[in-house]
Amino acid sequence: MFEARHTMDAPTTTSADNGTSGGGSGWFTPHTQPAATPGSEQETADGNRLAALRPVGRTTPDADAFPPAQSTPTSASHEIPAPAPAEPPPPEPRVPPQRSNPAQAQEASPDAILIRRTMAEVAPVAGKVTSYFYALLFVRHPDLRSLFPAAMDTQRDRLLKALLTAAEHIDNTRVLVDYLQNLGRGHRKYGTRAEHYPAVGECLIGALSKYAERIWGPEFEAAWVRAYTTISQVMIDAAAADELRAPAWWYAEVVSHDLRTPDVAVVTVRPDQPYPFLAGQYTSLETPWWPRIWRHYSFASAPRADGLLSFHVKAVPAGWVSNALVQRARPGDILRLGPAAGSMTVDHTTDSGLLCLGGGTGIAPIKALVEDVADRGERRPVEVFYGARTDYDLYDIDTMLRLQQSHPWLSVRAIIDQQARVQLPDAIRQYGPWNEYDAFVSGPPGMIRSGVHALRDIGIPSERIRHDSVEELVVVGD
Repeated sequence: MFEARHTMDAPTTTSADNGTSGGGSGWFTPHTQPAATPGSEQETADGNRLAALRPVGRTTPDADAFPPAQSTPTSASHEIPAPAPAEPPPPEPRVPPQRSNPAQAQEASPDAILIRRTMAEVAPVAGKVTSYFYALLFVRHPDLRSLFPAAMDTQRDRLLKALLTAAEHIDNTRVLVDYLQNLGRGHRKYGTRAEHYPAVGECLIGALSKYAERIWGPEFEAAWVRAYTTISQVMIDAAAADELRAPAWWYAEVVSHDLRTPDVAVVTVRPDQPYPFLAGQYTSLETPWWPRIWRHYSFASAPRADGLLSFHVKAVPAGWVSNALVQRARPGDILRLGPAAGSMTVDHTTDSGLLCLGGGTGIAPIKALVEDVADRGERRPVEVFYGARTDYDLYDIDTMLRLQQSHPWLSVRAIIDQQARVQLPDAIRQYGPWNEYDAFVSGPPGMIRSGVHALRDIGIPSERIRHDSVEELVVVGD
């Protein structure tokens, strides 16, 4: 059994040596107050929050490694305590895959190099690392077992994957901070507290040291301790600040259940208090039949005056939550919602056109984006490609055609695989040009991957393509 070389206590709002040295003070004691006032979570009173994330041996963060996060409206002031923010939280930026090339490898910080070497070493035995991590966590800290679902097969690799994703991108300060802040806010719904983080860090290092034994040494352990100190600190601060202005979750009553096909339902709920979100975002949802199992669903409309929220749910094989929502949920049932997240939102500071690709229930956030443009009285061109395998799968085509009739700037094209013998992403090549458009992609993972590839292939730069794919949602922690 692994014997921890560090005794880990919960970090406070100030990391030892700004998180860039050996952490000579070790780990720290819990705190209850956020490091920043609501609305400015990235800065401490002395302005050292971002400094704590600068890599070892670097004087400035690599600001150009990835594009900055999108900016969204924030509230000018917050009353404390308040049940919900006056404006939605900023959308969560996608964490891009780590690009590997010789130039970037030379620029990486020493800690990042050691972390990536560790991850390359354990990649072939990732399943064993995950199993050992949870075995350590539940044996050493049995009180934490209640935070996880009874059946771990649906949760098994998500927490570890989130931690490893964050560690891998430790040099990409701008994106990493927003990513971690969203993680910290989102984990409140599980009942996660500041004092839980040291246990997770201890078991993370325990699992890595066991399966990276061939290369493991004091320098690797020190790099991971520094990285995890930074990661957990940002998450703790974000959760503490969020606690002052929003609940950890919202209760929501099902008010309507419209079964569009035998396996697709439109579920509309009424939250128990104001729920802030932006069109194009998603939330995590828990049913009463499967406690502590959360699944992501996109909002199927822009924010409404009546406060109702709608979701398009497709029952999938062995999908506990989706089958419960489609086959079992009825008006009067009470669900729980996590906070809104996601970066697939419209930039209303420009007048660029919108090129939207929606496949299956991926049409839900596309519909919300169309409504968002309409609600703001804009007349920017919006081109929607609605993909389906058969006519039968176009369950929401009537709604989209009604929107097209009401708004001359909107064009809706149905792309049916079995009739056109062409996949949705390929269909966009027949139209255009799309040089002045921002692209949005929503649907199954394979469709998102092929859609992004097709969009890049016709010349749309990556920074103008927005999507929240299943793979990326998984590492957000649900």
